[in-house]
Amino acid sequence: MQNLLPEPPATRLPVNDEADAALAAADEAGTDEAYANVAAGFPTYSAAWAELAARAFAQGQVVTAYAYARTGYHRGLDQLRRSGWKGHGPVPWSHEANRGFLRCLYVLSRAADEIGEADEAARCAQFLRDCDPEAADALASN
Repeated sequence: MQNLLPEPPATRLPVNDEADAALAAADEAGTDEAYANVAAGFPTYSAAWAELAARAFAQGQVVTAYAYARTGYHRGLDQLRRSGWKGHGPVPWSHEANRGFLRCLYVLSRAADEIGEADEAARCAQFLRDCDPEAADALASN
């Protein structure tokens, strides 16, 4: 069956130059503490939560990764809604400011799978693919 309704326009989160600069400085420092300071200073900035989640996951701290990813995911949902998103439609990976939210969604799916929460893992993986298949493919290849 063909959907005759047009797809909603892509949602692009606002750029936060100050938070981006703080994250770049944390990248240079390369410590969990530096990334935690960015998240504390910019709690609505999903990219900081995504980095904390990815680092925790890589260190085998799956529950911590889940918590960081869930926080960034929810903060990202809040921003998406403020940006006009109605619960569906594209959230393009090509827009740099969307990547923190999309990365949180990816790590949340992986961490949920690791703790045996299969339904949540599948839901998050499908949500990521629905937002932008390019994001799902790019993140899975890393």
